[in-house]
Amino acid sequence: MSAPDQNYRLPDGGAVINDLPKVSLHDHLDGGLRPTTIVELADAAGVSLPTTDPDDLGRWFADQSNSGSLVEYLKTFDVTTAVMQSREGLTRVARDFVEDLVADGVVYGEVRWAPEQHLQGGLTLDQTVEAVQQGIEEAVDAAGGRIRVGQLVTAMRHADRGLEIAELAVRHRDHGVVGFDIAGAEDGFPASRHRAAFDYLAAQFMPVTVHAGEAAGLDSIRSALLDGRALRLGHGVRVFEDVEITDADTDGSALAALGEIASWVRDREIPLEVSPSSNLQTGAIAAWGDDLADHPFDTLYQLGFRVTVNTDNRLMSDTSLSKELALLAATFGYDLDDLAAFQINAALGAFLPLEDREEIIATITTGHAEA
Repeated sequence: MSAPDQNYRLPDGGAVINDLPKVSLHDHLDGGLRPTTIVELADAAGVSLPTTDPDDLGRWFADQSNSGSLVEYLKTFDVTTAVMQSREGLTRVARDFVEDLVADGVVYGEVRWAPEQHLQGGLTLDQTVEAVQQGIEEAVDAAGGRIRVGQLVTAMRHADRGLEIAELAVRHRDHGVVGFDIAGAEDGFPASRHRAAFDYLAAQFMPVTVHAGEAAGLDSIRSALLDGRALRLGHGVRVFEDVEITDADTDGSALAALGEIASWVRDREIPLEVSPSSNLQTGAIAAWGDDLADHPFDTLYQLGFRVTVNTDNRLMSDTSLSKELALLAATFGYDLDDLAAFQINAALGAFLPLEDREEIIATITTGHAEA
């Protein structure tokens, strides 16, 4: 049984985590396909797959993604993007994606993806965004108002289309797009390469999140904050490189000295879009260990950083938001109040008007109180 189909409970056997209202900020569309959908779309498009058995294909993605390297991890996307080159394929994948969010208890989700990777079938950039939005709207309508979903239009950081994609995002800001991101190979491709795009977005008051602090360290985070004017950090876990643990308080919580970058991120309450399972797969936390217990998530939480919990890529990590929360709860002893805090952090960081964020926070608070 795959992770999205399972029910997860808190370690004390209490609340079913799947049923709790959640916010998903870091979820890649091309990393969240159902294996059955890949098989069906590949057959129609003439795309060759490692296997046409959906269960075996799901295992293949998980195995390929456990390399400990972001570069190797990203190669699995060659398969998923290959079946997302038509309007029908994009709409189908987006519709499935939102249905899976609903099943996961998500009440607000931001789905990120890179339109420039979906042009091989002859679609224009605008047509790709429209196709994804159609799938989102179909699933949202079918859910009867239980979920709201926005697109994060993403530019590939190793390419030279940043400004063009930024302009695309702004063109569709009243038609489903809520923000902008850059993704792909982080090391060697800082946000400063796309400074013109970020200048344009700032002038248009378009919110920005930037992948940083995953495959590269503090210099990448600095560039995301200064060049990208990032309001959130995609992953951001390597901000911990700027934290020196000095002692432990009487209650066991960490005492630490923060450098200028870590201080800025914490004191400005810049959300960290942490994806625990993915961080293990890509080696993002390799400096501290190779087990979830070695992840700096808990220490960052104790120190007051605005940590959020995310899936990154549901297919590659064979995961769901409910599973990620269950893993963290089992590892660090979190209770219902902690899980609510992570969701409120995410809601506060959502690229939505204040009133909408307050409404989502009320939904989270009520849902956790009733669990």
